[in-house]
Amino acid sequence: MLKLLTEISEIDFKYNSSDLMPAVVQDYNTKDVLMVAYVNKESLKMSLESGETVFYSRSRQELWHKGETSGNTQEIKEIYYDCDQDTILFMVDPAGPACHTGAYSCFYRKMAEDTELKAEEMKQKEIEAQNIEADLAALAAEADNFELNEENIVNFLYNLILERKKEMPEESYTTYLFREGIDKILKKVGEESAEVIIASKNEPRQELILESADLLYHMLVLLVEREISPAEIKAELVKRHK
Repeated sequence: MLKLLTEISEIDFKYNSSDLMPAVVQDYNTKDVLMVAYVNKESLKMSLESGETVFYSRSRQELWHKGETSGNTQEIKEIYYDCDQDTILFMVDPAGPACHTGAYSCFYRKMAEDTELKAEEMKQKEIEAQNIEADLAALAAEADNFELNEENIVNFLYNLILERKKEMPEESYTTYLFREGIDKILKKVGEESAEVIIASKNEPRQELILESADLLYHMLVLLVEREISPAEIKAELVKRHK
């Protein structure tokens, strides 16, 4: 429940000529910027009353309760305003993707980057992949007469991750994720989701395959953390089909 620290009437907000003010939306947990929209006096008031983001759509010329139809609502945790009092910052707990494309954040297309930092990130991803591969090999070596194939890989990987959470072996990337906690796991899922979207726009297709595998692995880590099994996901899919 939101508690007002300063009454709106006490803040001299500076709206533009269309009576609108930019609103930046940031993930309260990961600190990632999710989107930028606009609010007017009425939508800001509704946001405070409902505890969820409500914007003003310039294209539709109407109020827009984020997630009202899609279910991807944004629960407001904190609200800030800048030094010039002409921009709002919503810190939110999102119930789903912020972007209409299905991306976690609207800012998934990169325009420029630090090449040295990129090289370091690629090196880290390579280390992560090697650690995941090592985890798989270690557990496969422990299993008697186990034949790993495309049909059982998801359950195998889930059980591996479950085992890692119980044992927490040193030098395991999976152990590292669990020790860092849910925020780190969510951040990785968000990052990998964005990588999948970027890869889907590029060639070669092998890049999309690799990024999808990374996303699936981190999704399984999240499911283990939240104590949800692949069987429950499959059951939900079956129920929807029926």
